[in-house]
Amino acid sequence: MERRRKVLLGMVSVLLIVVFLSAMCFFFRISCTIRRRRRGSGDSPESGEFEHREKEADSEELVVFPGGERFRTQDILDAPGEVVWKSSYGTLYRAAIRLSADESGSGGGGSVSVMLLRFVRPACIGRTEDILPLVQLIGFLQHPNLVPLRALYVGPRGEKLFVHPFYEAGNLAQFLKGNLHTRGNEGTNKWNIIYELTLGIARGLEHLHHGFQRPLIHGNLKSKNVLLDADLQPRLSDIGLHLLLSPAAAQEMLEASTTEGYKAPELIKMRDASMESDVFSFGIVLLEMLTCKDALGCRLLVLKGELPKDFSFAAVNGIKDQKSNKEEALLRCYQLASSCCCPSPALRPDIKLVIRQLKEIGR
Repeated sequence: MERRRKVLLGMVSVLLIVVFLSAMCFFFRISCTIRRRRRGSGDSPESGEFEHREKEADSEELVVFPGGERFRTQDILDAPGEVVWKSSYGTLYRAAIRLSADESGSGGGGSVSVMLLRFVRPACIGRTEDILPLVQLIGFLQHPNLVPLRALYVGPRGEKLFVHPFYEAGNLAQFLKGNLHTRGNEGTNKWNIIYELTLGIARGLEHLHHGFQRPLIHGNLKSKNVLLDADLQPRLSDIGLHLLLSPAAAQEMLEASTTEGYKAPELIKMRDASMESDVFSFGIVLLEMLTCKDALGCRLLVLKGELPKDFSFAAVNGIKDQKSNKEEALLRCYQLASSCCCPSPALRPDIKLVIRQLKEIGR
């Protein structure tokens, strides 16, 4: 009996020791798990910073469109550039971007492309999910008289960077002040340049207004926003930008348009821009080319409803070629521009009619 009691006590002792050791191992594992969770929750400065960087990296996005397939985010952000233009809502840069090789390994990997980068501050533009449908529509526009969008970079804080081709010939405003009047472009040749520029701008606007199920309003047409390629082919830039900007930034754009002389009289808010207001701005741009005056001067002519005394001389340097009827063509162009600038939106011609009349004038 005594021996049986000793054996039983020995077994109980062993069992207690096993339970004690198991409990110690359990609490040790729990303690280790808690320490690991505390380290992973951001209690450590290093781990917290790393988590933040990971979240920022995940929020970056590069959306590419036809012609921008070889752009990479880092190449765009690292591209050396110079400021071309600046406002309170954004900055334009001329940048040399190094292109990646295509998938086949050919295609000039390492080549450099000069592009125009438009940086828009986060507070001045809509959220990515709100503006992306319109950006995608603009990105797939294909027309010889429109500036294409090659890519959109969305940064970690909501900043947007639009990538466009850079045109070395500059814009129409620069051309009108310099090359058109100083490089021997006289008489018939000068008239031909004005005519082709006008027709190209009108065709670009027609594609925006009538090339889709719903019109795409330019909203900020002016001679500064007509870029010229090497062949003097006009290309409209800033397409639909007023719809991407915040209301405050869009209104700033409208104020600039008012100051410069391009705003249609009925516009109160930039978001209310229409096909008719685009046609008004087109009329002012045409008058700039015909009269050699700035946009404000052209508005005064429209208000007075009179032809400038030196109109024919300004447009063709005094060369009157009755056989080619250039004087008559200039007069008809001036009348067309004036009708585009009619104070009543309902009385302005549709851009399709404008093109039809331009073709008749050019015959």
